[in-house]
Amino acid sequence: MKVSVDRSLCYGSAECAHRAPAVFAFEDGYGVVRPGGADAAEDPRVREAVLEAAEKCPSQAIVLTG
Repeated sequence: MKVSVDRSLCYGSAECAHRAPAVFAFEDGYGVVRPGGADAAEDPRVREAVLEAAEKCPSQAIVLTG
């Protein structure tokens, strides 16, 4: 699964970093994918947290592909 954050949509709620800290971080007021975070999302438990983060993102800024 490819994980990214659309910075043009993100307004910095930090929900992603709270729900899936192995994949997301909060930097300069925005959510970002940690280096290697997409690889961590291959773990089933982490993947579930990423899916939840994408679903709960209030600005719908998390983009999941593949």
